Amino acid sequence: MSLILPDWLVIAADREPAEDWGVRVIDGVIDAIGPHGQLRADHRDDEVIDAAGHVVMPGFVNAHVHMYGVLAHGIPVDEAPDGFWSFLDDYWWPKVEDALDHDMIVAATDWACAEMLRSGTTSFYDILEAPHALPGALLAEKEIVEARGIRGILSFEATERAGPVIADLGLTENVDLIEAARGSDLVSGMMCFHTTFTCSEDYIRRVFGLAEQLGVLTHAHCNEGIHEGAWCEEHLGKRTLEFYDDIGVAGPGFLASQCVQLSDRERAIIAETSMRVSHMPLANCEVGGGIAPVPELLGAGVTVGLGSDGYINDFYEVMRGAFLLHKARLLDPGAMPAATVLGMATEGGAKALGLDRVGRLEPGWSADLQIVDGRFPTPLSAHNVFDQLVLWRNHTHVRDVMVAGQWRVRSGEVLGADLEQMRARTQHQANRLWSTS
Repeated sequence: MSLILPDWLVIAADREPAEDWGVRVIDGVIDAIGPHGQLRADHRDDEVIDAAGHVVMPGFVNAHVHMYGVLAHGIPVDEAPDGFWSFLDDYWWPKVEDALDHDMIVAATDWACAEMLRSGTTSFYDILEAPHALPGALLAEKEIVEARGIRGILSFEATERAGPVIADLGLTENVDLIEAARGSDLVSGMMCFHTTFTCSEDYIRRVFGLAEQLGVLTHAHCNEGIHEGAWCEEHLGKRTLEFYDDIGVAGPGFLASQCVQLSDRERAIIAETSMRVSHMPLANCEVGGGIAPVPELLGAGVTVGLGSDGYINDFYEVMRGAFLLHKARLLDPGAMPAATVLGMATEGGAKALGLDRVGRLEPGWSADLQIVDGRFPTPLSAHNVFDQLVLWRNHTHVRDVMVAGQWRVRSGEVLGADLEQMRARTQHQANRLWSTS
C-alpha cells in the first residue's frame, strides 16, 4: 500500500490537473485519489512516495509498434527508396523482415521494452512480421515481455506474400500466442494480417473468423500511403475501406493502423462502422506516406490511439509530432490541442486496443503511471500542465514508472535491466541482420 504524492496529478486528459493531489495504490490498482492531506489522514500506515517537484500521470499506451524495427536503425541502404512500394519491396521486406530470426527478435524485444518503459510507456501493441522466423517467434517475445514487466499485446502480421505455407503458419502463430497468453497477467494477443495487396479476400475472411472465435480484435495496416488505395481501385474496383465494408469486416472488431490517405467515403465508413484507428505521425513522415486526417476522424467520434511504429519510441516525441503536424496541415494553431494528444497517448490508445481500465488514474483502474519532472522554467498551473508536458518533456524527465502496481523504472533506471549488455547484444544482432542484407 503506497501513497504517491506529487505537486500535480494528471488523472486523465479530460480532467483538469489537480494540484497537491496524489494517488493510493494497492494490489495493482488505484485505490484512491485526492488531496495530500486527506490521503495521509486516511491512510496513516501507508508507505509514502515523495514526488515533490513532479507530475504523476497515466503511463503511455503505444498503440502500434514494431519492436524488431530497432535493428533497422542506421541500416546501410545502397539507394534510398523512391516511394512507399519501393520502401517495402526493395528495402523493408528483403533487408529487414525476411532476414529476421529468433535471436534477433529476442534482442530487439528486450531493448524496445526497456526503451518504452524508460520513456513512460506501460502498455503497447506489437506487430511482428518475420516469415522465416516461424514458428515460435511470438512465444519468444512473450517470455521477454513478461520478464520486463510491461503490458504487451502481441501479434504476427500474417500475409500471403511469402507463399501458402508461410501464410498458414502466420495464422497459427497468432492463434498459438492468443491461447498461450490466456493465463498471463500482462501479455495478450490479437489477430493480424498485412494489407489487401498481400492478402486475398478469402484469407482476410479467415483472419476475421478466427478473431471472432477467439474473442480478440483484428489488426491490419490500412492506406499507409497512396499505394493501397490505388491498388484496390485497380484490382478490386473500389477503395480499401469500401472493400472491407463490402465484405462485412469493417466494424468495432477491426483496428486499422495508419489510415493516412483516405477518401471522404473511407473516413465515413470508419466512423459509421465504429472501426478503431492507430496514428503514427512520425513514421508516416519517414516513409513519405503523408499526414493522416486524425482531427477529422476524432471529430467524427472515431477512437484513435497513438503509436510509434518502432521508429522513435520516446512517446513524448511522438506526442509532439501529433501536436505540431496537424496544425501545419490544417493551417490552424488550434488543431490537436495538447489534451487531445495526451488523451490519444493514454486512454485513447487503451480503448483502441481493447484494454480495460487502462489509461486513467481513477479508483479501480490499473496502477499504470509515470512520475515526471515538473520543474519547468515557467510556472505550472492547471491551464498549462498538458501543454508543458507535451511540448517540453522527453524520456530524460521520467523518474519512475509503475505497471500494474509494480515499479519498473526507479530514478530513471529500468529495474533488472543491464542496458550496456542489452545494447551490446542488440548491436551484435543488428550487425548480423545488416550482413545478410
